[in-house]
Amino acid sequence: MTNQAPNSILMIRPAAFGFNDQTASTNTFQYGLSDRVDRIQLCALDEFNRMVDLLESHDIEVHVFDDSPAILKPDAIFPNNWLSFHPDGKIVLYPMLAENRRLERRVDVIEVLREKFLVNEIIDLTDAEQEGRFLEGTGSLVFDYVNRVVYTSRSQRTDDALALELSNQLGFKLVLFNAVDRNGIPIYHTNVLMCVGSRFATICLDAVHADEDQEILLSNFAESNHKVVAINYDQMETFAGNMMEVQSRTGEPFVLISETAFHALLPGQIDAISRFAEIIPISIPTIERFGGGSVRCMVAGIFNLRI
Repeated sequence: MTNQAPNSILMIRPAAFGFNDQTASTNTFQYGLSDRVDRIQLCALDEFNRMVDLLESHDIEVHVFDDSPAILKPDAIFPNNWLSFHPDGKIVLYPMLAENRRLERRVDVIEVLREKFLVNEIIDLTDAEQEGRFLEGTGSLVFDYVNRVVYTSRSQRTDDALALELSNQLGFKLVLFNAVDRNGIPIYHTNVLMCVGSRFATICLDAVHADEDQEILLSNFAESNHKVVAINYDQMETFAGNMMEVQSRTGEPFVLISETAFHALLPGQIDAISRFAEIIPISIPTIERFGGGSVRCMVAGIFNLRI
């Protein structure tokens, strides 16, 4: 049986976290440096370690790998953009827009995990980088694994044709739509504006301007029997859409979200989500501010069967 929420997750402990100049032009959520680089790394490392401890205290299985300091990779803390794991034993490697982010891909991580989880195929899309085509993992693609639907918003980091090619290869229906910020700029990653859990879906409908796109999204959620929790621009800008449902080792459902995002939610929204899973707010202000990503971006769910 396929689950929407993984019971194992991958995280990468940062060695050189910081503001990435190469991603700033397409990510309006990240802010420039306002502190010493070494202090930012120390704060991010502390936030990361506290997050791991918090997850493990809830009996959530976390596979942590240390980033190598040999080559500076400011966004290595966000592994969900370069690989994804799938219940049928597949691993997908993705093409990324920023050249320094391509250095994050690590064969050793895959080799260690394939000793513990079933891997029967690796789909490598990274050659598309040479053609100027990008698809940044579960940042670009929000999977509904149970109903075999993948939601994708268009941006410079998400190639339409590549998204369709992969969805066909995986046997998923592609729902492609446009979503923009307050200034009409495409939102850089789909998982910033929406999340699909087992029984709920959060989405910033304000960012989806076309009535046709809204109707397609809502009809798919209705068909899959997901309770829709709509968030607004203010909430999306605090990363309230960047949440993820996971399971503990015993199958208990949890929703991971940053503390900042959690405090932006209204009581009714919290109640709606809490009916389906316990919410775990996580304090990562440094990572959010300088990295332009939040809790969901830090986690790659492992769906492959355990060996």
